[in-house]
Amino acid sequence: MLSSRTLFISDLHLQESRPDITSTLLHFLKANEGQSDALFILGDLFEVWIGDDDVSELNSTIAKALAAFNRAGAWVFIGHGNRDFLIGPDYAEQCGATLIEDPYILRSESGSVVLLHGDQLCIDDTEYMKFREQVRDPDWQREFLAKSLDERHAFANQARQQSQSAIADKSSQIMDVNQNEVLQLLKSTQQTTVIHGHTHRPAIHQIQLDSPIAEHSEARRIVLGDWDQQGWFAELNPDGVSLQNFPLQTALASK
Repeated sequence: MLSSRTLFISDLHLQESRPDITSTLLHFLKANEGQSDALFILGDLFEVWIGDDDVSELNSTIAKALAAFNRAGAWVFIGHGNRDFLIGPDYAEQCGATLIEDPYILRSESGSVVLLHGDQLCIDDTEYMKFREQVRDPDWQREFLAKSLDERHAFANQARQQSQSAIADKSSQIMDVNQNEVLQLLKSTQQTTVIHGHTHRPAIHQIQLDSPIAEHSEARRIVLGDWDQQGWFAELNPDGVSLQNFPLQTALASK
């Protein structure tokens, strides 16, 4: 059971072409170093991840920063997103982190929370759900990771282009969570607070429950924001859960 101050982030989509986001994460970690008990990264830390053997300066920089955050006294947990579902135990070890699977129930002194990336709640996007089922299959992943780095990079680039094209043709509603699926998640886990990312629609939603859970008639869904225009994080402490944003750093800020 974790204690007083827990942080949650997701959807940073780190990539070489956005050094400002990398700088912002490094600043965020430094500012909170030794000031929190745990950090949960709920998917899409990276824009793309084709395997732990794809070594880069960016990947190494982030691993070192997370490992330092861990050594300063905080647990670090990494969940898989729809972009970086192939992050494996080797990279997690470099980060001083523990991999978690969706949904993950966090039990803390400040209350229990269900954590997940959030894409599995978007069941109305049937095209994406078929893709998700394919790439999350262990056999598919083993076959993919057996390919050369060049082959994997080519597949990732093609998949990203197809995803961007598909998003342009989909309605906003289809790409959001299905409310009945949220209720099912709460019911199956018997929890009344859920934190997720993926949709890039930061908000705290109050949910009226059809039937009480642990004597509660309401639940909360906290949606983390992506880091494209600003940084976002949620904080769980004895006073409850808050959702906060802050400006991005310039790339020079980390030097």
